[in-house]
Amino acid sequence: MRFFIIIGILSAGLLAQAENIQELLKASDLGRGGMSQGLTWNTKVETKEDGETAVREFLVKAKGNDAQVSATQPARNKGEIYLFNDRNMWFFKASLKKPVPISARQKLSGQAANGDIASTQYARDYNPTFEKKMNLNGEPVQVLLLKSKSPNLTYDQIRYYISEKSKLAVKAEFLTLQGEVFKIGELEYKNSLKLNGKNIPFVSRLHIVDAKFPQNQSTILYSNPHVEDHSVSLFSVNNLSR
Repeated sequence: MRFFIIIGILSAGLLAQAENIQELLKASDLGRGGMSQGLTWNTKVETKEDGETAVREFLVKAKGNDAQVSATQPARNKGEIYLFNDRNMWFFKASLKKPVPISARQKLSGQAANGDIASTQYARDYNPTFEKKMNLNGEPVQVLLLKSKSPNLTYDQIRYYISEKSKLAVKAEFLTLQGEVFKIGELEYKNSLKLNGKNIPFVSRLHIVDAKFPQNQSTILYSNPHVEDHSVSLFSVNNLSR
């Protein structure tokens, strides 16, 4: 009887820890647009790779699991649309007869993948496990290992560093299936948006560096985030070519 009581206590403890980890991950998603409310923001991607530089700009409209990302700069890319519908993704521009399915893993610009420019739904898309607690730049963080639930997500695995104080992710190591780090991201939250009368911190910068060739890097800058209601039809692939 004592054995079963101990097993029950241990099981309850593990379940509570798993629930706490899931809640922590869900809280961190809020700072990166992972909420049910409709949001709009501007994004600029600055890339340095192989001695060359490039800048691209986008308007992002997101709601829940969906997002529509419109290219605004440079002029040659203006009008291109990336549509995220649940876990599927399409690309469309005027010269195409119909939207083309693409992968969130494909390179958008330098170290930034297509999936990096939309909101994160890591609590939905990844299974988190606790790795350790540590200090990062003098700040206590919890380190989670995220494993993808689906093969069409942007990354197979992510080692995610979440601040214990702010509940926001401050660092991400993007891993291969074998667990090797191939990109490293660092995040800042100097934006905020008002939601239900409260100011919510919102990501302002994601700096991504190639783990093997650190001179190759991309910086995603976020500006003007605000709550805005979006029609469900905005995220329908059938409406892109109309």
